[in-house]
Amino acid sequence: MLIKREIQKELISVFEDYPVVTITGPRQAGKTTLVRMAFPDINYCNLEDPEIKTLAKNDPKAFFSRYKTPLIIDEIQRVPELLSYIQVIVDENNTNGLFLLTGSHQLSLDAAVSQSLAGRTALLRLLPFSISELKSGNITLDRDTYLIKGFLPRIYNNNLNPFKAYRNYFQTYVERDVRQLLQVKNLSNFENFIRLLAGRVGQVLNLNSLSGDLGVSSTTLSEWLSVLESSFIVFRLFPYYENFGKRIIKAPKLYFTDTGFVSYLLGIDTPQQVARDPLIGGLFENLVVMEAVKTRLNKGLDPNIFYFRDNNRNEVDIIFKKQRKLIPVEIKSAMTFNNNLLKGIQYFQRISERSDKGYLVYAGDFVFRTDNVEVVNFTDINKIFE
Repeated sequence: MLIKREIQKELISVFEDYPVVTITGPRQAGKTTLVRMAFPDINYCNLEDPEIKTLAKNDPKAFFSRYKTPLIIDEIQRVPELLSYIQVIVDENNTNGLFLLTGSHQLSLDAAVSQSLAGRTALLRLLPFSISELKSGNITLDRDTYLIKGFLPRIYNNNLNPFKAYRNYFQTYVERDVRQLLQVKNLSNFENFIRLLAGRVGQVLNLNSLSGDLGVSSTTLSEWLSVLESSFIVFRLFPYYENFGKRIIKAPKLYFTDTGFVSYLLGIDTPQQVARDPLIGGLFENLVVMEAVKTRLNKGLDPNIFYFRDNNRNEVDIIFKKQRKLIPVEIKSAMTFNNNLLKGIQYFQRISERSDKGYLVYAGDFVFRTDNVEVVNFTDINKIFE
């Protein structure tokens, strides 16, 4: 069963407004399926195909002679030299809706696109399924099953065992792509680094501490982290500290793009294990943060989310910056409501003049709203960030 992606409406709209649309995102997020569902009648080629890749590299003019516009080019980062030719074609035609480009490496692709297609392309980012997209396909799971199964479309489309699927994902895509970008000599150190990051999900990132654990310099770890982020494996959430002074924590918090991948890295393969795991709070926080990110990206918008923490351990998991308002969102894995869950929101509302109504996102079914706070089940989080 093919589930319609929420970003499709935005994709169709911007393809009418720009000569080129570039879609980035992690491998297996569904980029190819998205563009072919949205535009089933336009030409298509995939640069993962060795013959097509060779033609594109060795004879770009012959490539564009064979593949006419409007054209979908999958995995454009495999032959970034094509972008200069696309620029020429775009400038000569002076019309919209010519090229749809997809790619999996954000840093290298963004740099090439910025250099060649500045002002000519719209940029969209596709992440794996969101909870609301799964709902539209009549798929509703409980908290712990979401954390185990994750959101890769292939797992749902082919009914795969998630633990085995993420193991293969790690070995085929993460190791291959990242090794290609980094040329890591000691693969075991790199694998241990990723697993240590999984053990710190939802926590403030301290590369110096990780450096001591691994015996690898913090400079090298910073480089590894940048590539993991540019490959859409991890996501850093930065703090909001405007006008709060020096007592605010200013290091980012770390999350993974997909909770199923984190569960695999932690060796968790059943919902029962999730419920007992001491990292359940961080895993659930990871799920909710990434649902917020997906909701925004699927609208073609920047996430505009941060977190807040001071040296006295006052904390709010998400600060959503909406125009001039700051919306505090607290995330709790608990299934039972109590007033203590609102402490972070109430503190932030006291210290920030720009704070708006807050939200508590948790795993329980008791939902309500007051003037200052709304309590929602995590499956409805998209309503906060739309």
